Amino acid sequence: MTTIRVRLTLIYSGLFLLTSVVLLVTVNLLLRQSLDMRIARLPGGAVAPMLGVRVDGSPPLPQLVNDVIGYQWEVTALTVGILALVSLVVGWLVAGRILRPIHRITATAQRLSLSTLHERIALAGPKDELKELADTFDAMLDRLELSVAGQRRFIANASHELRTPLAVQRAAIEIGLPEDVGQIRGTLLLHNHRAENLIDALLVLAQAEHGLDDRSPVALDQVVRLVLAERGSDGVTVTERAEPFVVDGDPVLLNRLVTNLLDNAVRYNHPGGTVEVTLSRGVLTVRNTGPHVPQERFGDLFEPFRRLQTTRGQGAGLGLSIVASIAKAHGADVRASPNPGGGLELVVVFAGAPSPRPRCDRPRQAPGD
Repeated sequence: MTTIRVRLTLIYSGLFLLTSVVLLVTVNLLLRQSLDMRIARLPGGAVAPMLGVRVDGSPPLPQLVNDVIGYQWEVTALTVGILALVSLVVGWLVAGRILRPIHRITATAQRLSLSTLHERIALAGPKDELKELADTFDAMLDRLELSVAGQRRFIANASHELRTPLAVQRAAIEIGLPEDVGQIRGTLLLHNHRAENLIDALLVLAQAEHGLDDRSPVALDQVVRLVLAERGSDGVTVTERAEPFVVDGDPVLLNRLVTNLLDNAVRYNHPGGTVEVTLSRGVLTVRNTGPHVPQERFGDLFEPFRRLQTTRGQGAGLGLSIVASIAKAHGADVRASPNPGGGLELVVVFAGAPSPRPRCDRPRQAPGD
């Protein structure tokens, strides 16, 4: 693909060479015409000896004119060749200087994320079209930063306003209703707990989709072991093999990513099934037994509020969508593939990790395909 700089260089060089060639050819033709006219104007007595061989051995005048014009054309061809090289170099430098603001705008746009919206192009120089473009881009970033800041304030306020009444409601149920009222108390507490989990999942999803404000080195292998130690197996055998690997990200969100993967593997499983958790060279793999997942449902796995049927309780349908959002915020890639005997294999490939080779009996499919 030809870049704009190459095209501008060719345009500049072409125009320069065309002008130079026309100028040199015109000069040579006019020189030849001028010499012929001056020879024709010489007196007859002076011209006659010059038309033949002169006594001193010098060439006759017409041959001398041809020699001069021939030499002039040779010099012209050499000059055009040198000018071609010079024009290419100068055109390349000039095009690069003209496009330098465009490269600066592009570099700023590539660096931008929700955590670096404070950066601006701040292009200096004369107020031309490129300066106007950079200022327009900066103004758009100002509006975008204000919008993101407003959304983050809304998330923080919603987190407080939604969790507080649910906590009060749970306390009222636990204190105000005696345990001998039958299933009413347990049902109310169950729905209260589900509402809290749903709100918590929505807030985590919103936080992950807004990017990371602060990053720090996180030992992912320790996060995996901590999640496995804190969570019960619910009758499912869980095995773990984690090699040391450090991720530059948010420890809370990474903990939630591993937790959701494990919850999903346990929930969508058979009684007495197995879950394998492996972390090797920056590739986190969670493989479980369980019901067969139809191929047409793979596009729904990472979508919010999409739920597969399971015999181990119903979730909110946000678990894997939160995993996908947290992985994206950390520059990781999430893939899912079916196990031949049922269940899923979920793979999270973090930045800096080599891409795992797909196995021939488990076709890979990216979320949303």
